[in-house]
Amino acid sequence: MIRTLVGMLVLSSATLTFAQTVTPAASEPPVVVTSGEGTVKRAPDQAWVTLAVESRAKTSREAQRLNADAMSAVMGKLKSMLPADAVRTIAYDLQPEYDYANGRQTLRGYAARNALDVRVDDLAKVGEVLDAAVGAGATSASNIRFDLKDRASAERDALQRAVEDAKARATAAAAGAGMKIDRIVRIEEQRPEMIPPPRPVMTMRAEAAPAPPTQVVPGELEIKAMVTLTAAIK
Repeated sequence: MIRTLVGMLVLSSATLTFAQTVTPAASEPPVVVTSGEGTVKRAPDQAWVTLAVESRAKTSREAQRLNADAMSAVMGKLKSMLPADAVRTIAYDLQPEYDYANGRQTLRGYAARNALDVRVDDLAKVGEVLDAAVGAGATSASNIRFDLKDRASAERDALQRAVEDAKARATAAAAGAGMKIDRIVRIEEQRPEMIPPPRPVMTMRAEAAPAPPTQVVPGELEIKAMVTLTAAIK
């Protein structure tokens, strides 16, 4: 009788284990994966430009002094036209310069260069700021670029359009298979390596500055967003 009881317990345990093993897992619903892109165009309301002063002299001290004097004049002019936080130094160099003849180098002198990044919040004044800076002693103006003060808002609009585009594509794909969207499972924003869009680049030097006022045309900016959307279909 004891053997019979033990046998029944072993059989019962085996039966329970078998039942747990063969229970099927819930099946995953079919999905469709699509990509979407959204583009927003905005007129820029902010400009940036790089202004620099270059000075040359026989000695490093003199080159540095000449550069400091010239930059002080440029800074004074800019501060009278722009907020204090609109101007910042981005580079300063003091380097020897050489002449080369018959395989020999001879020290010609020293060159000092001080560069500023200048923000202009009123696009109508960009040309005026450039002309004033060059007139005050800036020897070059370059890399003019335009942007939006509230770029984040434009980026959100572009992102929303990208999601709508991806969702419309998913709906079309499901319909082509005789199905329809059940629910959105996942949305992923694509963030590829940021490559700045082509922007107007202008270079001018004090000795070549034209007499007429500088004209600057900002054009229009494009802000893009891309997403990948995964939707369950039925």
